[in-house]
Amino acid sequence: MTDGIQPKEKRGIRAIMVRSVLQIVRRPLMWVGMIGLPLFLFLFITSMFEEGLPTRIPAAIVDRDGTSLSREITQTLGGMQMVDLTRTANSYSEARAALQEGKIYGFFLIPENFEANLLSGRSPEITFYTNMSYFVPGSMLFKTFKATAIYTKAGVAVNVAQAVGVDAEAAAPLLQPINIASRPIGNPQLNYGIYLGNSFIPGVMQLMIMLMTCFSLGQEIKRHTSTRLLQMANGSIYRAVFAKMLPQTIIWFVMIFFMTAWLFKYNGYTMSGSWLWMGLSELLYVLACQGFAIFIFGLLPNLRLSLSICALTGILSFSIAAFSFPEQSMYPAMSIFSWLMPVRYNFLIYADQALAGRHIYYSRIWFAAYFIYIAAPVTVMWRIKRWMARPVYCP
Repeated sequence: MTDGIQPKEKRGIRAIMVRSVLQIVRRPLMWVGMIGLPLFLFLFITSMFEEGLPTRIPAAIVDRDGTSLSREITQTLGGMQMVDLTRTANSYSEARAALQEGKIYGFFLIPENFEANLLSGRSPEITFYTNMSYFVPGSMLFKTFKATAIYTKAGVAVNVAQAVGVDAEAAAPLLQPINIASRPIGNPQLNYGIYLGNSFIPGVMQLMIMLMTCFSLGQEIKRHTSTRLLQMANGSIYRAVFAKMLPQTIIWFVMIFFMTAWLFKYNGYTMSGSWLWMGLSELLYVLACQGFAIFIFGLLPNLRLSLSICALTGILSFSIAAFSFPEQSMYPAMSIFSWLMPVRYNFLIYADQALAGRHIYYSRIWFAAYFIYIAAPVTVMWRIKRWMARPVYCP
């Protein structure tokens, strides 16, 4: 099978680039993988977390006391931003069944004789259950339920103190002797979109860049057009790979800049540092992902195997790149793998430059890591040339 290019046509970098552009235009898969899917994810993820935090999480309350205090607790809990008391269960069994069926994510249980025991000093227990299989809504409900229980205890204590003649202003320091001032650094709004958007979207971009790079190179061997590619490059594998990948690189540059503008300009995500260094980081990130993919293809010059390895490493990077679980807390044997993917260094530069606004000096090592990925294909170019000169497709 040939690619339709005649031997008399022009050779060189320009001719290979035109050939690569025509291949991209003629293959709908390339359009979907390079433009369609990334754009869809940009819109989908940012719109999902447009509010910053999930609110109005379905929950239930089981009031087995039925007193004015328990009704006040129910009213207080229902007024919380995070909670949506969609139902009032009559029993523990009914609430547990709703929790197991996924109709609610947690429920708050007020026991019998709660008010009487509390006023008599017998320390009644308030129990709340959350479904931690759904980590984000479960954690939000747990935090809200716990705050409600603490506020209830504090309110009763103030009432008891006032009943024995203690002034309200004097009772307040006894309940909370130390005032806590919380100042989250980098994400003061506690916006999940700032965290997930700037980690998940670059991770998807890495995955798609690696898959499209290996696919385009593997197709040359599969279709037995790699020999013609080498002829157009006058036998130089460096010229062939450079010219073939350059149109894709330009497209990825446009997509990565659109991603940066979409996240930081349109959605207003935190940008405390320099746009220059963030822009340079994104450019080098594209080249690093392409270099890493070419390196994998050089180790396994087979379309199926190289795509499988890229897909595996790309998917695993969402968990081993230490986005949500600190690298310092991983097992040493596993923490090593967190440093093997380009997206890890992209996230570290983002944390340094966009969130913390640090001097570029503190990010120099992460920028240097990009160049290791960019230079990695040099070590396997001879293997790629050997397979392209004698293409043998193994399905």
